[in-house]
Amino acid sequence: MNRILIVDDDVALCDLLSQYLQLDQFQVSCLHKGNEVVPELASGMTPDVIVLDIMLPGCSGLDVLKQIRESSQIPVLMLTARGEDTDRIIGLELGADDYLPKPCNPRELSARLKAILRRVAPQPASIQNTTLKLPTDKGEFVFDSQARRVLADTQEIHLTATEFDLFEALIKQPDTTLSKQQLSQDILGKPLTSYDRSLDMHISNLRKKIPACIARTIETVRGVGYRYNPAETLS
Repeated sequence: MNRILIVDDDVALCDLLSQYLQLDQFQVSCLHKGNEVVPELASGMTPDVIVLDIMLPGCSGLDVLKQIRESSQIPVLMLTARGEDTDRIIGLELGADDYLPKPCNPRELSARLKAILRRVAPQPASIQNTTLKLPTDKGEFVFDSQARRVLADTQEIHLTATEFDLFEALIKQPDTTLSKQQLSQDILGKPLTSYDRSLDMHISNLRKKIPACIARTIETVRGVGYRYNPAETLS
């Protein structure tokens, strides 16, 4: 049974979401203050996904997310006020895996959580072995899907589950343009909608984390999507 931590100061909403998610075979815990989250995780509480509201007493959800990402890649779905695009963009920049505007539909929340969990679940070895090794100006860049690790010059790069899966989808089909619609559906688990920049933000975050010579291999095909071009590492 997957463990979900909901962090929201709206107790009634937490109760509603908990009841629905428990019926959908999730194990749910709730916290109502931002400054309770990191100590709870440090105490050994290990959820599979965190549902994190942005507006929280004690410590804002964005600050909590920043603290979580300093030491953990636990998937995080942000709850944002409807229409607050700036909060959504900042959340994605800080490493959120997905977001939903409030008030959210419990059924949609459950579907989004299941999509996140499918992305981070271990895959059968027969389809899991994607290894990429490329030279950099300082050493070697290694992408290992079996271990879900990325190394640059022997130093591990901490990608979120979404960033990792996006990069893997691209490198599995070199020199092939993958549409934003396809990537959004396959990796984010949702159809692409107008003005939704979450996919672009995940790609931007990925490019910032990996060496510049590797980041150049992820090409933007304007108006269509993204393409992995391994020849760019030689340019």
